[in-house]
Amino acid sequence: MWKAVQMAVRRVGGAWRSGPGSEARQLCSGAGRKTGSWTSDPDREEEFVFVEYSDPEEGQHLHPEVLSLSSSGAPPCVPPRVPRPQVPPQRHLRSLEHQLTVLRGVSQGEAEPDSLIQFEDVGFPLDLIGVSSQKRKKKKTAGEHRVFGTPDVDQPVSDTCCSGCGAVLHCTAAAVPGYLPSEKFKVLLQEERLSSATCQRCHLLTHHRQALSLHMTSDQYRAVVRRIRPHTALVLLVVDLLDLPDSIVPDLPDLVGSNKHVIVLGNKIDLLPADSPNYLQRIRRQLSGYCRDAGFGDQVTDVHLISAKTGYGVEGLISALQRSWKYKGDVYLVGSANAGKSTLFNTLLESDYCKSKASDLVYKATISPWPGTTLDLLKFPISNPTPYRMFRREERLKEAAGQEEAELSHEELRRLRHFSKQGYLVGRVGRTFRSNSSTRSDEIKFDPDSLAFGENDDGDMRSSTAPSADEFSFNELKDAHWLFDTPGILKDHDVLGLLTEQEVMSVVPAQALVPRTFVLKPGMSLLLGALARIDFLEGGRSCWFSVLASSRVPVHITSVEKADSVYEKHAGHELLGVPLGGSERMKQFPALVSQEFRLEGGGYLEAAADVKLSSAGWVAVTAAVGDQVLLRVLGPPAVGIYVRTPPLLPHIVSLKGERVRKSSAYKPTKAPGLLDGGLSAHGAQRLQLKKKKKKKK
Repeated sequence: MWKAVQMAVRRVGGAWRSGPGSEARQLCSGAGRKTGSWTSDPDREEEFVFVEYSDPEEGQHLHPEVLSLSSSGAPPCVPPRVPRPQVPPQRHLRSLEHQLTVLRGVSQGEAEPDSLIQFEDVGFPLDLIGVSSQKRKKKKTAGEHRVFGTPDVDQPVSDTCCSGCGAVLHCTAAAVPGYLPSEKFKVLLQEERLSSATCQRCHLLTHHRQALSLHMTSDQYRAVVRRIRPHTALVLLVVDLLDLPDSIVPDLPDLVGSNKHVIVLGNKIDLLPADSPNYLQRIRRQLSGYCRDAGFGDQVTDVHLISAKTGYGVEGLISALQRSWKYKGDVYLVGSANAGKSTLFNTLLESDYCKSKASDLVYKATISPWPGTTLDLLKFPISNPTPYRMFRREERLKEAAGQEEAELSHEELRRLRHFSKQGYLVGRVGRTFRSNSSTRSDEIKFDPDSLAFGENDDGDMRSSTAPSADEFSFNELKDAHWLFDTPGILKDHDVLGLLTEQEVMSVVPAQALVPRTFVLKPGMSLLLGALARIDFLEGGRSCWFSVLASSRVPVHITSVEKADSVYEKHAGHELLGVPLGGSERMKQFPALVSQEFRLEGGGYLEAAADVKLSSAGWVAVTAAVGDQVLLRVLGPPAVGIYVRTPPLLPHIVSLKGERVRKSSAYKPTKAPGLLDGGLSAHGAQRLQLKKKKKKKK
């Protein structure tokens, strides 16, 4: 026989006890309760509902008992659903009947007595704490997310693009870019809300950090970029400085045309530590040299070092674009996958380079560490840099450059402190003009953008009615030029293609690189996770090996004789970290192949070369002057492992702390950061001092 027992339980002295004389209460989830965050009150009385099992043979007759429970004055509890005007009582009956059916199935499977009791804490939804013991016992793989919905091949493809990746929205096939479940697609189409929707892939990338595999080849990505060839446009080549020179698109003139002006943007400069006072100028020269070696020739007109994430150098880039390119044509963001194009697109969307009204109407691009997030062209209208707009912008920049910490808003100060913890270089990106949506009705509305777009107006007015606040007028777009975000060009040889989405998030650095330096003697080996291994075979003296990779990828030091056994035993497990998943995961990961390199030391103050480990980072090798060093590097086949000379950060060995006692490692030391384009020198110094005081506390 099934019976429901309602009890009130009070937590006393750290143990659960029944409160004497406590009243039984109705335990039902509130319809309007949010499930995203939880709070607990230690003085609050917790209440539970217990469903007691007595006889498995009586589990065959559920409907009469469900009806009796519903008529006893205590309606059954239903997990929170999407709010609706009215919920029919039959749904409550079906929900409770389903729960009792689950319990009946558990009893027939000879479960433990404890698993036959289910309870719900008041204030916590039943569907999250577990409906049955089977769900509580089921293990969920990291990053796993169940995808709901079904495709409908008969539904026509829409003419609307995803606001996150640019793919055309449809519900015909789940493996095709732009897919939405047919259930959601039809509702959005009927309610005319499809223009603001994102596809299922962008939703999972944004909210669950999960990437869906799609049927889109590298040639298809390149075909989208080749649309630029017939147009008069400026190309902004975004280069990942952590992956030089592999992140430079080698056949860029063939993709966009040899008649295009190219401005090279070295992105993620905020993640590189300052190994010398003039390191920014040196990296800029190296980046220019790599572009010349790639055959760009005279197409490159300028080189900038920026951080699309923290905003460093972005205001300077906007000023340079408005002075040089002005308003001659469209602008395209081009680069390899995971270079940061979509992040830069979102940053420029909130800057003076974008028309003020567009930042409220254009949705931001989906960003993630997974390569190939953007699938088609995303765009926003560029602001016309008229003399008035340039004058007002310069006034704002001068005012911002003289600000001190006390003059910043709470939100801006919190942003600077947040990014100064994650990167070495931080900047401020602001807007000179705002849209008129927040102005008072009695104010004279003045929008410089409307004057800028209308200076070549021929007087043709298509409509006498004013456009609504959530759309552009005809004159605003008639002569507009656009900035486009293009799909990332997938690299042919990249270690990220061998990793799962969770492993990619571990390998791709999200915070500033802090060098980890080790001193090795000949006969020792360095393992960077289970991704690569460097054997120090020959050398006259000890050498320093400075690892610049994500802090979530562990480094292990051992002897060359033990390196094979250590890798075989710990690859796929916690010691080596990435890949992670045990022996079953390593069966899918290719075996490491070896290649040998010989270096000549240049002194203990300057690295001889970098051992580049594809997109996983690099190891700077510093040896004595004239010392001949023989290294054996092992890694997955055809993923771009080689020696890079000159090294990107030749003086990185100077950023090491004290030697750890009885160890080959040195204590890591983080280089000081720099605030650019926002605070005066005094204000930046005060902010840095305040951070140091907090650390001491």
